[in-house]
Amino acid sequence: MVRNCYFVAKKLFMDLQAEKLSLLEWLAGLNDPKTLKEFITLKKSKEVDWWDEISEDERAAVNEGLAQLDSGEGIPHEQVMKEIREKYSL
Repeated sequence: MVRNCYFVAKKLFMDLQAEKLSLLEWLAGLNDPKTLKEFITLKKSKEVDWWDEISEDERAAVNEGLAQLDSGEGIPHEQVMKEIREKYSL
């Protein structure tokens, strides 16, 4: 039974890959600006902003860090990397 599930899943994956390839080939030859614009709009509607995916605590930490940078409290990247190398003997 498990083996049959594996082959079904593999076939579905391969069918999906073939469909994507077919779509890419069709899209590459497409010259209709209206249809291309529709695809661009669809793509943008599916994109996810990482900010929307993080927790409130993570957003607060990012905002705190940005505020610290704005007030001149930032630490240069080189300094942070040096401290990490020293701390972990890298």
